[in-house]
Amino acid sequence: MPKLLLKFNAAVIKEVPFTKDSLTVGRKADNDIVIDNPAISGHHCKIALEGGTYYVEDLESTNGTFVNEKRVKKAGIHHNDVVGLAKHALVFVEDNPEPVAAPAPSAAPADATMVIAPQKQAELVAAAAGTAKDSAVNGKLGVMRVLKGVVADPEYKLTGLSTYIGKSDRVQIPIKGTGLFGSAPEVAASIHRKPEGYILRAVEEGYPVVNGVNVNGQVLLKDGDLIDCGGTTMQFVMQDAG
Repeated sequence: MPKLLLKFNAAVIKEVPFTKDSLTVGRKADNDIVIDNPAISGHHCKIALEGGTYYVEDLESTNGTFVNEKRVKKAGIHHNDVVGLAKHALVFVEDNPEPVAAPAPSAAPADATMVIAPQKQAELVAAAAGTAKDSAVNGKLGVMRVLKGVVADPEYKLTGLSTYIGKSDRVQIPIKGTGLFGSAPEVAASIHRKPEGYILRAVEEGYPVVNGVNVNGQVLLKDGDLIDCGGTTMQFVMQDAG
């Protein structure tokens, strides 16, 4: 059975098997693959089986869909092809790769990447955030309070399904670097809202530190946990959802 590996930068976030002939990808919750990132459109693209070949089709997204770094409207994909979506990527994997078939005619790819205007980014962030009530876990909302090394805001409410931490200008929680050049990973960690609570996942293995312990893999956050990422120290707290 073919599958898709959802990656953020170099880290595999999720493995999605093809259990049906068509999968939609986007920021809205009604998609088969939900990517909670303001650079992703509500309904960004779809991947479907047509005549024995899988095709990816852009759904008039704001920032475009790319196959192996070339922007496409619709294109066939094969084993190990990479579908690029902003900072995310979907790697198409076939268990038993078939010989490459000729793709169906598609619109000529555009080489230039569209730039997201700051105003548009703000609109996408607002649309993705939801309300504190909608984002609660057992009536509680997770909050990250920056105790040391503030870069932007001193507090971040974890209203999204996924929140990314790092030095990239695309993450939701920016951190300070360390050392002479203030270096830090573009994405150091991510926090995912699950029914059981908030899960912190190490994108850069061993870089995030929770209560003095380097994190490899993931850990379930508890109220009051201290998280160190580079030169930034944060505290995870649970508060009543308003």
